[in-house]
Amino acid sequence: MKTYLPIILILSSIKLTIQWFGNRNYGFHRDELLHLSVSEHLNWGFMEFPPLIGLIGKISYLVFDYSLLGMRLFPTLAGVGILVLCCLMAKELGGKSKAILLSGICILAFWPFFRNHTLFQPVAFDQFFWTLGFYYLIRFINSQDKKFLLFLGISLGLGLMNKYTILVWAFGIFIGLFFYQKGKLFKNKWLYVSACIALLIFLPNILWQAQNGFPILKHLEVLSQKQLSGIHPMEFALVQLYFPFTLVISILGVIALLVGKNLKKYKVIGIATLVIFSTMWILNSKAYYFFAAYPVLFASGAVKIEALLSRKPSLIYIFGFILLIPSIYFIPEATPVLDIEKFVEYKGLEEKNGRIELTGDYADMFGWEEQVKLVDSVYQSLSLEEKNNCVLWAENYGEAGALKILGKKYDLPNPISRHGSFWIWGYGNKDADVWISLGNEKPSVEYVFEEMELVKIITHKYAIGEENGIPLYICRKPKIDIEKWWKDYEEHIFD
Repeated sequence: MKTYLPIILILSSIKLTIQWFGNRNYGFHRDELLHLSVSEHLNWGFMEFPPLIGLIGKISYLVFDYSLLGMRLFPTLAGVGILVLCCLMAKELGGKSKAILLSGICILAFWPFFRNHTLFQPVAFDQFFWTLGFYYLIRFINSQDKKFLLFLGISLGLGLMNKYTILVWAFGIFIGLFFYQKGKLFKNKWLYVSACIALLIFLPNILWQAQNGFPILKHLEVLSQKQLSGIHPMEFALVQLYFPFTLVISILGVIALLVGKNLKKYKVIGIATLVIFSTMWILNSKAYYFFAAYPVLFASGAVKIEALLSRKPSLIYIFGFILLIPSIYFIPEATPVLDIEKFVEYKGLEEKNGRIELTGDYADMFGWEEQVKLVDSVYQSLSLEEKNNCVLWAENYGEAGALKILGKKYDLPNPISRHGSFWIWGYGNKDADVWISLGNEKPSVEYVFEEMELVKIITHKYAIGEENGIPLYICRKPKIDIEKWWKDYEEHIFD
């Protein structure tokens, strides 16, 4: 292990350094604001996702306060962990130093991982738990030590508390195990102990879902209608082709796992990845969901290439160079290592009508601070009595998250929103004298209040379209039953 440690440390340091430069730039993403918001309402579940991201957000707050760089350290550490595990899997699969080097280079060359390991979202941790699960399965196959089955169950349980997509991973492993020693493992009691451990870890979230009417089903329904239904059936597979060099390694890895002489005892993993890929394709999943399966394929592919080039091992350095160099160009698209002016120049973007259209993720990092400042200016204009009886009503979770998290330094009251998890946290003071409405369109505001005054239409040069040209109203005299209005919206909280 001492021979390989310098390789892993150097590759990990490169990964960490690139991510650090990206993590500090721009501002909070709307999803990050939501995940930090739920951390202030810790529970065994949330309307959109399981509870682990909320717990990590709470730890982030306790250690770093609401620091952009501190918060993004956690997904970055998950990404570094994935790189380390990928290298360790290559070693466990029989690879030597060059296979370990090549497997780590694959993680660096697969530039979407830089995006995934920048944003404070469940995605990075999902990829980590998939990779950790594959690692423990390989360790079990090599050692037959039951403790690795137990660790596998713990990984699955924690993964379920992070993101439900790991169920597809578990299904793939389940099918793959029928091809491992002719299904002999299903007679091993420790496999069922492992499954029970995973279930026990996941059980609190199941109970929370049951107590709250299984909101995940409604969320999946809306997700299917509004996002997944618009995905072309071929898109899931075609997106994988966007990364041809690492894809070649992955395909070699699958082939080696399925029919290779040296890796045939790991066929379970090859079968599992094919089942996962097929299942996700059939379910019309988002293409990036499958990215979590790549590290184990990078490891097996690297081991195969090392074996193929055993007589000319120096060619592996050339292979790694060819993998890595083209990806460097795309890093600024994946993580904001460039300041915004340089990024605009890098992409050749042009300003039109005072606006520059950024990509979705980057556009979602702008505008929040300006929104909060404007709300604060209105709030500070109120009398002391009005401040004590004021509600901040945001249209969506991004705006509400900005008011909740960024608004702390302005000492703003907690916002309300009928969007997603914010809905379950309630409507605040229904008898408030003053309501400050952010992002809600005129018909929605008119429906609720007798008096309303448009303060400003908020625009931003870089913000995403839906956050550009949004209204800020100051409202008084609700004309409806606020409690009933709130409750009646339950079926639309994911709209």
